[in-house]
Amino acid sequence: MRVAVHVPEELSARIPVEQRGAGLDRDAVRLLLSRGCEVSHHAFMELPRLLRAGDLLVVNTSPTLAAAVDGRVGHARVVVHFSTRGDDGRWAVELRDPDGQGATRARAGGPAGLEVRLPGGVRLVLEEPLSARGDRLWWARVSGPGVLGLLREHGRPIRYSYTERDQPLSVYQTVFALPSADGTGSAEMPSAARPFTARLVAELVSRGVQFAPITLHTGVASAEAHEPPYPERFSVPEASARLINAVQAGDGRVVAVGTTAVRAVESAAGPDGVVRAREGWTDLVVAPERGVRVVDGLLTGLHEPEASHLLMLEAIAGRAAIDRSYEEALRGLYLWHEFGDVHLILP
Repeated sequence: MRVAVHVPEELSARIPVEQRGAGLDRDAVRLLLSRGCEVSHHAFMELPRLLRAGDLLVVNTSPTLAAAVDGRVGHARVVVHFSTRGDDGRWAVELRDPDGQGATRARAGGPAGLEVRLPGGVRLVLEEPLSARGDRLWWARVSGPGVLGLLREHGRPIRYSYTERDQPLSVYQTVFALPSADGTGSAEMPSAARPFTARLVAELVSRGVQFAPITLHTGVASAEAHEPPYPERFSVPEASARLINAVQAGDGRVVAVGTTAVRAVESAAGPDGVVRAREGWTDLVVAPERGVRVVDGLLTGLHEPEASHLLMLEAIAGRAAIDRSYEEALRGLYLWHEFGDVHLILP
């Protein structure tokens, strides 16, 4: 699916909402509600009254890493985006060129054997493309001190040219983020959860809305490229699997907070729709042909018309509903990207 719309540059959210005016918090974004082809406009703070007691929100607890590090190839400056750590200790990385304004632009990947010098005596050598689908991401071997220490000391959050300036890592952490046991996390923020505040979570709980935590560590998702998602590491714990199945068996609705939550729970679901505790790697692409087995609704950001995530939205709501909602989002001047407004899809 490709939505036949053009998103004007001025609809990119260039800074977080809390920096747009005094007294604003993260939840001061707008919310577009879709029920089939019926669309209505709300403030995100209205979410507790748009859900009902017995509904379940599936939330991603993955923390965001400071995954962008400056390096050099010969005398040329590059920026390395660390995407995913493999089981063999290698990292999937993307090399990008600085754009002179603090952001980066895409560059050709490779070749194999290319060496990148990083701070602290770390050297990175490209070995092979991550996928036969393209050479944007490469598996790389890193020598010297560990990558996670490098990121903590010299990294910064990944950002793209539609944002105004670098932000501290705290801006990219959601209220649900928890440190992982091995120190890994997401290269880019699971941004659908960004508007949640502790106050809003407390109100949802007081109204009988439940939460099921899962973890999926996202890789890089450059705005210039719209490949299907690469394999990502995920975990659906036993307690969350039981809770999801109980809500499915009752009158509640399972609403995923973000496409990452959809990918995780659908990866843990059998053909019978029963979710079982599972962890490992998922290469699942949720598309209309496959459909969804678990998720009834989705809270998500607004995606570029070419983005592969829109296939997932179509699988949940149908193409006509997504076309209608995106037309309304454009007409209503909703803001796109990780600091933008959000879209709630309900049955």
